[in-house]
Amino acid sequence: MKNHIASISFCIIICLGLTGLVGAQDTLPAKKQLKNTARINLTSPLIFGGKTFILGYERTIGKHQSFTVNFGTFSIPKLSLIGGINDTSVTLIGGSKEKGYHISADYRFYLRKENKYNSPRGVYIGPYYSLNTFERTNNWDLNTDNFQGNVTTTFNLDINTIGAQLGYQFVLWNRMAVDLILIGPGLANYKLKASIDAELEQGDKEELFEKINDALADKFPGYTFAFDDAEFKKSGNMNTTSVGFRYIIHLGFRF
Repeated sequence: MKNHIASISFCIIICLGLTGLVGAQDTLPAKKQLKNTARINLTSPLIFGGKTFILGYERTIGKHQSFTVNFGTFSIPKLSLIGGINDTSVTLIGGSKEKGYHISADYRFYLRKENKYNSPRGVYIGPYYSLNTFERTNNWDLNTDNFQGNVTTTFNLDINTIGAQLGYQFVLWNRMAVDLILIGPGLANYKLKASIDAELEQGDKEELFEKINDALADKFPGYTFAFDDAEFKKSGNMNTTSVGFRYIIHLGFRF
């Protein structure tokens, strides 16, 4: 988690460092407005891992509005047991499989009183929606009083978020765009479900669910804040609504 925060802070510092270049454009002659921006999400791979890859598109509408759509793959780092891979009764073994995707969209109002230039440059506000869905299969060696052998668990994670955001987009050299979503509070529905491919005693199930829960808490930012881990440890299922959030840095090319 500390590494994620450090990486995000580094990206923000780099992007803010570019702002000094923006003022140099004020003396340039007016150019034809470019209404389209293709961009890549820089922060999600830092937070969730290299298998997360999200592309986006922004289209301006008039002088002070735009909409964006974003899509791509979504992942979380591979699980590991807290304190090491091996446990006295549970061992996480290889052969995991995963799949996941991300979809989001927002509508932006660029504040004409705050901005010297037309969209997509300057301060903006607006609503957003995002969906992250993910599935992973893990193999375990279970050694308890009631069961000795290998079992497979599959957990599904769905996060639907709707909210409002405040951001600022820089335009550099007329073609390059650096988009900072600074504040994005929202309301999120979290669904987490785990299943086991073997008939186990309730105590053994709860032990596996607890290991999955602890590993997710270690890998997923904000997990302990948003999720009801007590319910998941007991049943392997959780469905709750809580606070959501959004902070993203996009790097774009205008055309």
